[in-house]
Amino acid sequence: MRSLFPVAILAGGLATRLRPITERIPKSLIEIAGKPFICHQLDYLQNQGVDRVTLCIGYLGEMIKDVVGDGAKWKIDISYSLDGPVLLGTGGAIRRAAPLLGDEFFIMYGDSYLPIDFRDVQNTFIGAGKPSLMTVLRNRNQWDKSNVIYGHGCIIEYNKHNNTSDMDYIDYGLGVINAKVLSDIELGISFDLAEMYHFLSIREQLSAYEVHERFYEIGSRVGIAETESYLLGINVK
Repeated sequence: MRSLFPVAILAGGLATRLRPITERIPKSLIEIAGKPFICHQLDYLQNQGVDRVTLCIGYLGEMIKDVVGDGAKWKIDISYSLDGPVLLGTGGAIRRAAPLLGDEFFIMYGDSYLPIDFRDVQNTFIGAGKPSLMTVLRNRNQWDKSNVIYGHGCIIEYNKHNNTSDMDYIDYGLGVINAKVLSDIELGISFDLAEMYHFLSIREQLSAYEVHERFYEIGSRVGIAETESYLLGINVK
């Protein structure tokens, strides 16, 4: 059986919506259900069979390194990619981390918990024959504004900044890319990963994997409460 692709976790943001909590610790270290959130993510990735992770860190990133270390606790080889003095945004962080990840890899966010089968997503990516894949959920603006037009197994358009009435789906939070989509982007440039996904979608280079179970995130206080309930086994609508 083919190994799972490495996973890049974007954990370098300022998390201003959660201040004053995130004035002292990065969002990934907020305690959820008894331990730092990043530990829940790594527990889950270990259970999925992931054995390589690169953490893209920036703001208070050394604190994450102190908690996670080299990943031996999870039997995961963990490396780190640091933004440096200027935050690179989600896209710039992935561009910097790409040499640590190889030709193809997953991308997920440091504030998300995603009930999903990584191997099935990987097989779908391989079978689609396109350089990128986005997981999508039929959201109908329920948890956040829908931003995807999806149909017939493919993404017609992803647009985070221009939501239209025919967008019923949302980016679920797990992507897969071939590193070649980053090859023309200058190292050290700050940009949003959403810009790249939009560019790929309108050029029919973004395949899709539809998910039917909601995602959880700790980007807001409501999200923290819902995520904690889910991880404690309490039903969340």
